[in-house]
Amino acid sequence: MRILWITLLVVLVDQLTKVLVVQTMYPGESIPLLDDWLKLTYTENPGMAFGLSFGPPGTVAILAIVATVLIAWYLYRIRDGYVPYRASLAVILGGALGNIIDRLFYGLLYGYAGFFHGRVVDFIHFDIWRGYLPESIPFIGGAYVALFPIWNVADMAIVAGVVGLLLFQKEFHRRQMATAAAPTPREQPVEES
Repeated sequence: MRILWITLLVVLVDQLTKVLVVQTMYPGESIPLLDDWLKLTYTENPGMAFGLSFGPPGTVAILAIVATVLIAWYLYRIRDGYVPYRASLAVILGGALGNIIDRLFYGLLYGYAGFFHGRVVDFIHFDIWRGYLPESIPFIGGAYVALFPIWNVADMAIVAGVVGLLLFQKEFHRRQMATAAAPTPREQPVEES
C-alpha cells in the first residue's frame, strides 16, 4: 500500500526532531521562536495527553499498541477507499507509531527506564492563554488556567489526521455506499441476441 509512505514520512520526521531535541537541549530548556507565544520547550511525558496516566507502568504503551494495530487493520480493510480519507488514517498511524517508539525504546536508549517505560518527548510549545476562568463556569470557575500545550510532530500528525477524517468521512462513506450498491459482474443482466 503506497499510502504507508505517508506513515513512514511522519515517523521519520517525528523521530528525527525528537532526537535533535534530546541531543541539543536539556530538559526544561525553552527557546523562544515567536515571543512567548511559540517556543521550543523540551519536556518528557510519561503518560497520555496532558500527562494523564492510569494503571500500572506500561499500560499506556499497551493501549497505544492496541489502538495502532486497529488503525492499521482498518487502513488495510479500506485499502481501495477514498484516498484523502486513507491518507488521513496514514498520518494518524504515523503519529501513533512515533509516540509508541518513544514509549517502548526511549527508556532503554537514554538509560532512565526499561522497555515499555519510556517517556514521550514533547517540544513544540504554544503558550495560548493564562488567566482566571469566570466564576459562572461550573466546577472550574474561578480557577487559574494556563493553556500551554507542549507537543511533538507525532501529536500534530494525529490531530491533523483526525481533522482530515472529519473532513473526508462523508465523501468516503458516500463512495463506499455507491460501491456496495453497484452490481457485481455476475449480477449484470444477460443480453439476449
